Amino acid sequence: MLLIFFAVLFLAAAAYLVGEAATAPAREREGSVKRAANYGKVRAALGEREQPFHDRVIGPARDRLARFVLRVHPKTTVDGVRSRLLAAGLRTVSPTGFLAAKAAVGIGGLVLGMLLGGAFSGGPGVLIFGIVLGGIGFLAPDFVVGLRARKRRDQIRTQLPDALDLLAVSVEAGLGFDGAISKLIDHMDGALSEEFSLTLNEIRIGESRQDALKKLSDRADTPEISGFTRAIIQADQLGISLGRILRVQATDTRQRRQAAAEERAMKAPIKMLFPTVLFIFPAMFLVILGPAFLNLSKIF
Repeated sequence: MLLIFFAVLFLAAAAYLVGEAATAPAREREGSVKRAANYGKVRAALGEREQPFHDRVIGPARDRLARFVLRVHPKTTVDGVRSRLLAAGLRTVSPTGFLAAKAAVGIGGLVLGMLLGGAFSGGPGVLIFGIVLGGIGFLAPDFVVGLRARKRRDQIRTQLPDALDLLAVSVEAGLGFDGAISKLIDHMDGALSEEFSLTLNEIRIGESRQDALKKLSDRADTPEISGFTRAIIQADQLGISLGRILRVQATDTRQRRQAAAEERAMKAPIKMLFPTVLFIFPAMFLVILGPAFLNLSKIF
């Protein structure tokens, strides 16, 4: 009965967190509109009981859980977590919220493991199951973010040659670099378009092109994007034609993509060997040699 109670509790908590993540952009826009509407007005300070439940309970609890994770794992920093979230495309998730989620999932795994250990083995099993499931729960968010970041990097590598071709055509047609990026955002979708959109917004709010491109390179964290940003920065500094640089970069990235595809194709037979030996060969031997063994058993 206690196990069912905790299962329902964790299910309700998961549903609440999913709802919070799904409605975060809408709540952020609503908050921005309210702040803009009340800008310049003098508001009386709200009492503690008059504040929203999120500000009174959930916010402080989230901050305490995040500080707990930072104390348990001193090598983890807020800036490092923010960089990983940006690399995974999770811009609506705050570093504090991510650290709190890690702690919550780890504690939930610890409690669930202790319950399972007590139900099935008892004694030492309580501690072993608790530690194992708690560690899995604590590391699972990092694994999910890392997997999402790798998929995003692969998508960026795939889209980059076509994006560079479009940038080169736009620049050669007379557009500036910022206008070419704007044209790219209008005609492409995906991770690379989102990164260029963020870079263009940073340039528009007054940040230098060099700093915005360096941030793009740090977020994407791929050799192709790093080479592209270095080439654009050097072209700006030396006055080289951007169209020619973009053509060279597009050709280089396309050759890299083709080489990576050929490498994956060469690795495929080796990767297929293990499931073939484990699953296909036994079935073939059973079908081929099975009747022979049955006949032998009848003879002897």
